[in-house]
Amino acid sequence: MSTPPATTILLPTIRWTDACEEVADQLVPGDELLLVCDDESDPITSREGGLPDGVRIVKAGEPARCSGKANAIIAGMREAKHDRIVWTDDDFHHPSDWLAELHAAYEEHGPVTELPFFIGRDPLSMLLEPVYAVGGTLGVYADDIVWGGAVMFERSDLDVEAFFADLQRTVSDDGILTEHLDVTPLRRTRRVPVGGSIRDTLERHARFAQIVRYHDPKGKVVMLLLATLVSVGAVAFPLPALVLLTLFQLGLYAAVGELRWTFLLAYPAALAQVPLFLYGLARRTFVWGGRRYRWRDKFDVEVVS
Repeated sequence: MSTPPATTILLPTIRWTDACEEVADQLVPGDELLLVCDDESDPITSREGGLPDGVRIVKAGEPARCSGKANAIIAGMREAKHDRIVWTDDDFHHPSDWLAELHAAYEEHGPVTELPFFIGRDPLSMLLEPVYAVGGTLGVYADDIVWGGAVMFERSDLDVEAFFADLQRTVSDDGILTEHLDVTPLRRTRRVPVGGSIRDTLERHARFAQIVRYHDPKGKVVMLLLATLVSVGAVAFPLPALVLLTLFQLGLYAAVGELRWTFLLAYPAALAQVPLFLYGLARRTFVWGGRRYRWRDKFDVEVVS
């Protein structure tokens, strides 16, 4: 394989985490890792011992009409030195060949993204793991959706300024990138811990429900219809539904290489998904990354606090 070009990796974070160390260790001469925070008050700006070679801090400032994540991505991409760009997050393990595998996949397919597999850290998020497997893993793969935790592309793959114009007035960074970039999802998952408390999980569920509302309104209707039919069938025919839903989730978990015991929660998760999705759609505000947002329309975002 030819030597990949110098690359900029964007990692929005406010503190130094294991993920920062893991990605920094994979840099080769010429690469840069940009740790994008808000301002001087973030712990990352005063990290003891300094930063490894190739690692820089970018201060994005406070978001005005978009999410903090979207604001960080814009600041990082404007600061990036290179044409090949990687987005990633600080909340999952990056094995030592992670960056090299993305380069190899890009050479074969063009823009690529990996798949998230969300692991619950509280009772509600654990219950919802089968729902996340369908919406967050299978959905990304089947619908060619970008996952912002692991995506590689080049500036020439999209109209960057048009992308910025949309991103700076909305919430979902990967939702907007999906609309501007043709991407190939790889059948390769990364385990992402989510939740921590029931409140955290409800906030996350509200954000996801509203992403579907504004980025895929037809998909929202189809999703609600299918989920309702599954729920009605599960209530009307509990034993067959229990068997079929559990086998389906077992097959899905196996297909993506994630054999966790939570596939056994397929039946109660199916019963919970419709009321929780409606709850997320009904919420007027939600919290993400310590900020509260009011998302009135796709390009109408208020940072409440």
